Amino acid sequence: MYARPRRLRRTQIIRNLVAETKLDQDMFIYPHFVVPGKGVKDPIDAMPGISRFSLDELIKDVEVGLQLGVNKILLFGVGNEKTEDASSAYAEKSIVVETLIELKNKFGDDLFVATDVCVCAYTTHGHCGLLKDGSVDNDSSLQVIAQMALAHAEAGADMVAPSDMMDGRVGAIRQTLDKNNLTETGIMSYSVKYASSYYGPFREAADSSPGQGDRKSYQMDFRNSKEALREAELDEEEGADILMVKPALAYLDIIAEIKQISNLPLACYNVSGEYSMVKAAAEAGFVAEQELVMENMHAFSRAGADIIISYHTRDILEKGWM
Repeated sequence: MYARPRRLRRTQIIRNLVAETKLDQDMFIYPHFVVPGKGVKDPIDAMPGISRFSLDELIKDVEVGLQLGVNKILLFGVGNEKTEDASSAYAEKSIVVETLIELKNKFGDDLFVATDVCVCAYTTHGHCGLLKDGSVDNDSSLQVIAQMALAHAEAGADMVAPSDMMDGRVGAIRQTLDKNNLTETGIMSYSVKYASSYYGPFREAADSSPGQGDRKSYQMDFRNSKEALREAELDEEEGADILMVKPALAYLDIIAEIKQISNLPLACYNVSGEYSMVKAAAEAGFVAEQELVMENMHAFSRAGADIIISYHTRDILEKGWM
């Protein structure tokens, strides 16, 4: 035999040398949940190891993370007043705005902060847009979403990340930011966000479950892939700087397909359900946590993701898994 592929698998050094997919800590973004109050560190039962923090406690946790190399975060606000019109989402005193100001004052460019832009945690009904005659109204929602992105950008967000899946929201945000001389604020769009059962633990974390109905009229049908390409192309045309696929693990094929049609950086969101299943299986002794986590991370990168948003980020860097 002349062909013996096993020659390149013989030792760990050789396997590392010829590995086609390699991870780097610069690829990772770590999600954070911030709540009003002081001295709050509230563990999320459905997401072991993840907590909601008040601003003072968040700053402490971010400092620890920076020492580990966690210098990019995705910020979610929880606990603001819920109204029909989601006005607290863009209020001057919203928890995200206050947190952004403090984080950027303290850490400056040492910390990259992206913010989730969606009104589900700020509405009484829990949907990602405004209701009109019992349905989520796309066009009236755009103004609120754009105002929320503007408030975050003015407070110092490096990047805003619209996750609502309203048609045209990337363009509305880009026009609003540019009109207000915030041309350097980036947009990382949840371009391909499926209506998924993998979001369950997050909805506890963010207190954002819809009061009635579901989100299938605006989030994507998991049976579709061509639609994903259309959504990604539209967001790129409207001015997105980074595209995103969410969830990640069950949608590796979508990541790979979008990578083929766009030259923009591509992110994937390793979502709460994916995280919590690994944690539960590891706690039960069914799997080796480190090995499974790193297999998943390499799968995301192998499929084409340039950026990985994951709740596992702290474990990976703190425990030296990479």
